[in-house]
Amino acid sequence: MIKESYNVLGVMSGTSLDGTDIAHIILTVKNNVWNYQILEAQTIAYTSQWVQTLKQAIEFNEEQLKELNKNYTELLAGFINGFIEQHNIEGLDAVCSHGHTILHRPHDGITLQIGNLPQIADLTGKTVVCDFRVADVLLGGQGAPLVPIGDRLLFADYKYCLNLGGFSNISFEEDNCRIAFDICPVNTVLNYYANVLGHEYDNGGSIAASGVINPVLLSQLNALEFYAQPYPKSLGFEFVKQTVLPLIENYNISPQDKLATFTEHVAVQIANVVNSKSVSASLFITGGGAYNALLINRLAQLLPNTNIVVPDDKTIQYKEALIFALLGVLKLRGEINVLGSVTGAPHDHTGGVIYKGL
Repeated sequence: MIKESYNVLGVMSGTSLDGTDIAHIILTVKNNVWNYQILEAQTIAYTSQWVQTLKQAIEFNEEQLKELNKNYTELLAGFINGFIEQHNIEGLDAVCSHGHTILHRPHDGITLQIGNLPQIADLTGKTVVCDFRVADVLLGGQGAPLVPIGDRLLFADYKYCLNLGGFSNISFEEDNCRIAFDICPVNTVLNYYANVLGHEYDNGGSIAASGVINPVLLSQLNALEFYAQPYPKSLGFEFVKQTVLPLIENYNISPQDKLATFTEHVAVQIANVVNSKSVSASLFITGGGAYNALLINRLAQLLPNTNIVVPDDKTIQYKEALIFALLGVLKLRGEINVLGSVTGAPHDHTGGVIYKGL
């Protein structure tokens, strides 16, 4: 499907479990230059029951995962249909959906994003492009990150593109090659301790700001083996569940102090990466963590020579949905949408599957 303008939905559910992001996007390309416009966009929250189910799913057996996949596909299709109806959207070329990651163990050849069953096309009546990670893992790649192709095509004006979601990940050009990797957990941990205190999240980092950094815990967090590993590398919730939370829980300190310490840990790890690569640069920040004023201020203090850019609300909140829309369009065009330089796959390739609706 080669043309200059595409009318699509980008659909993304992240590890922070705040809901499903759906964005109505117009993507245009002329002389190999891509531009975007985010029109209607919405985050559809999960019920508390769905949040619990998605948190627990990492422990599910094969049969339970099959049932979950079926039920989640129906849920997601309902979200998509409701969004289309609410905003009277017509003439869609495709729905481009990431699904929701339940398992991500690329070294074992395993990655599972639920909501990508063929039935989603029948339930929505639309062409659906989805399941973008599996092909890369089968090639021996990490299946992540996938966003860097979008950073290259849509946000080339910035040296670094940083996303602060459930995890932090960064993307940049080095020797004419796109480099990207996960840096550390962010909202998967911060939200956990905000939940302990009865809050959905730490609004602006205000709870962390009321705590005291524990230097011993901070030192242990910064010494975790993952941070010394070379890229490409990626993180899943398993790392949080099996490594990070048990380490933090060894300390008999308040949730406020845990939030303060982990927020500082995130800032230090990001600053370590940027400082190791450049003395002066522009850093483009998106994702929910861009609203964490404490974290952004600490980054500014740790990176005094870096121009930190936080864009408009729609781009902050829906950048990943935007980029999965782009990945879907590139798939429809038969063009590369996964970069082997960032996933560790042996070559660039075109990931995803296309389902045609009834």
